Amino acid sequence: MECDLKLESEERRITSQKLSVLTERLEISNRELLDFAYVASHDLQEPLRKIQAFGDRLKSTCNDGLNEKGQDYLERMLNAAGRAQVLINDLLSFSRVTTQAKPFAPVNLSEILDGVLSDLEIRIEQTGAAVEIDRLPVIDADAMQMRQILQNLIGNALKFRQEGLAPLVQVRSRMLTNHGEECCEIHVIDNGIGFEQKYTDRIFQIFQRLHGRGTYEGTGIGLAICRKIAERHGGSLVAESKPNQGATFIFTTPIHQAKGNINYDH
Repeated sequence: MECDLKLESEERRITSQKLSVLTERLEISNRELLDFAYVASHDLQEPLRKIQAFGDRLKSTCNDGLNEKGQDYLERMLNAAGRAQVLINDLLSFSRVTTQAKPFAPVNLSEILDGVLSDLEIRIEQTGAAVEIDRLPVIDADAMQMRQILQNLIGNALKFRQEGLAPLVQVRSRMLTNHGEECCEIHVIDNGIGFEQKYTDRIFQIFQRLHGRGTYEGTGIGLAICRKIAERHGGSLVAESKPNQGATFIFTTPIHQAKGNINYDH
């Protein structure tokens, strides 16, 4: 009996050591990936700017001297450079979630939401959307990242709308306790095109898209950034949906963060 207990204890110790090693390797790999994404995208900015600058100069000074095919090639080059710029900016945003994050501070989410709706005012008017909102709480968070996550989720609700149906976007909030910790759960609900539930994990992966590039604008990084922001705050971001029945994105985050992570002078 005693030998069995010793053997079981030794097996647990070895398993724990292996898990620690694997966890450390994973953390190192993630840091290296983020560093690579930042450096690669940052270093690509300058040559891309030169392509765009010389392309614009060529178009303004030599466009009339080009035949129709040459003008078409030039226009395609400038459009491709523009898409690359958007992709690089999104890749930088993804890496900056952790590399250039600000300390947590008390943030009024209702004020953040008001700012987001102000930024999206033209798109809301153009689509004829109705937006219904709850009063949101004050939480310990990175204000800029809260703006990112709300703007992305509401922007997606306006983008992936059903043809012939005005978007209805609801932002709902409720308080709950998770393992003794006060949390806020924010639901962003829309009546858009939705998607099959089996694709839920895929939409949060970087560069993953459910629709062709020509159908909807975007790089496929936005939701990956949102989930990374949620995880950085000790929370989560999940989605529920059915085709042609809209989608619900649920962002859960603690109300209070560890005191060492909070800047009250922010």
